[in-house]
Amino acid sequence: MDEKVTTQSIVALYFARDERAILETDRVYGKFCLGLSQGIVGNKADAEECVSDTYLKVWNTVPPKEPPSLKSYLARIVRNLSIDRYRRNRAASKHIDFEIALHELSECLPAEEETQGEVISLMETFLRGEDALSRKLFMGRYWHALSVKELANYYGLTQNAVTKRLTRTREKLRVYLAERGYTV
Repeated sequence: MDEKVTTQSIVALYFARDERAILETDRVYGKFCLGLSQGIVGNKADAEECVSDTYLKVWNTVPPKEPPSLKSYLARIVRNLSIDRYRRNRAASKHIDFEIALHELSECLPAEEETQGEVISLMETFLRGEDALSRKLFMGRYWHALSVKELANYYGLTQNAVTKRLTRTREKLRVYLAERGYTV
């Protein structure tokens, strides 16, 4: 079945307040959401709870919202819930690599909350202009929360090569944003 049709029919189920919406959401996007969450929180049980909380949040927000992309909407919610869960668990489990990744990225992004949507749009444009490997490494590190070691192993690079490429990409992003009026 075509994803757009599937997405439209799932959103229609939410608007009809039909509980099948959650079942269909899980059928179509469950593995994607679980993988994204598990990459952040580091364990399956917490990831499953985050995904479940995501479905509840979508149930409570659609309607009145009608997301233009259900997959993107789910990804944003599950990512934010997973980051919150990670931070709560941080004291007990030292998944320090993700904290380092957040800190790295914060060094090139403005903190003002009211500009986040604009900055995200500029980041997407910036990343489209980068070579494929830099883009994949950036997304792997800062969206999927993969460690430098995981990225190095996956792409057949040394950890030093991954670190250097990420550093250069972050610096180029910082300059790109500064040229458009956004400074750290």
